[in-house]
Amino acid sequence: MAGRRVRVPLWAVAVVVAASVVAVGWLPLDAAGELAARVGPILLFLVAITVVAEMCAAAGLFDAAASWALRLARGSRLRLWGLVVLLASTCTVVLSLDTTAVLVTPVVLTIARRTGSRPLPFALTVLALANTASLLLPVSNLTNLLAAHRLAGLQPGVPYAATMWLPALAVVAVTVAYLFVAHRRDLLGTFDALPLAAERDRVLLPLAALVTVALGACFAVGLPVAAVAVAGAAVLLGVTLVRRRDLVAPVGELVPWRTVLVLASLFVAVEAWQVHGLGDLLARFAGTGTGTGDLLQVAGAGAVAANVVNNLPAYLALEPAVAGDPARLAALLVGVNAGPLVTPWASVATVLWWVQCSRHWMGFREVGWWPLVRQGLVLAPLAVVAGALAVAAVV
Repeated sequence: MAGRRVRVPLWAVAVVVAASVVAVGWLPLDAAGELAARVGPILLFLVAITVVAEMCAAAGLFDAAASWALRLARGSRLRLWGLVVLLASTCTVVLSLDTTAVLVTPVVLTIARRTGSRPLPFALTVLALANTASLLLPVSNLTNLLAAHRLAGLQPGVPYAATMWLPALAVVAVTVAYLFVAHRRDLLGTFDALPLAAERDRVLLPLAALVTVALGACFAVGLPVAAVAVAGAAVLLGVTLVRRRDLVAPVGELVPWRTVLVLASLFVAVEAWQVHGLGDLLARFAGTGTGTGDLLQVAGAGAVAANVVNNLPAYLALEPAVAGDPARLAALLVGVNAGPLVTPWASVATVLWWVQCSRHWMGFREVGWWPLVRQGLVLAPLAVVAGALAVAAVV
């Protein structure tokens, strides 16, 4: 009788590999300690902001936003799509692209079903904006958090947003224009649908909205993101427990510990490669200049690397080649944020979006991955070029 096949989870494999890399000395202990000091607060932020997002969803904040969008659209599918663009962009900027992928995707799919709209254009809109709208604030993308302290060192007294506002605006503008042109046939016409009916807590819902606005303001003025996110999570979690006396999900699901372990292992692996010369190899593809063509080269290298491996290790691998110049660093952020739109593994948000689509839209399994690739092959180059040109203009 054949034995049962044992499946080892990805996070366990990642942890074993990372531990082995340190144990055998491929990554020296001092380098590992420096890495932990740098990425530890970022991973803590990821945990805290995920808790914030889950508490906001449990409070009905995202369902309320969906109902608001349905009312404001007044039967116009194009106006409804514009409000989805606003919701996805705002959530990405304030709560990060991963939050958008996890929480906005099912809400948007629900909106599409209730209005008789084709789900694919709305779902692809969320995916595109989850990535391309993630340039404005450090908290919008983990790559931004990795780069923010370097930008601060290269431009003392200049806030991160002051450097990235024009590239962020250019990338989002190109994204929205492309999405409309590509999906205009499905975005026109009218619909007839009642607002979403959702149970709302009169205390938790306004509190969730207030905390979200406060977090965005704190992030924008440059307060420590991990501490701010932890404070926001503590407030929402505490009030939720008082009001409901139970969590919205088991702790194992509420805290993204598997994702944290995989990301931490990725950081260890890439840092070990850096110690052994990976940065020097990739620097050849990133060039050395600061002209417009050079910035396009840097952004293009970041986009290609993100689609090959993933945007987080791509940023870490290319950072040594650009960290001495703010324009090159900003161009790299454009590449690794706006570029990972082609392969399903190019960013964590894309993976999470894929999971949500498969859970909440059975037809997506029949559509497959080709719409994602086809859209990304056109949109990614357009967005990356627009962002790099904006970097050349503002930095």
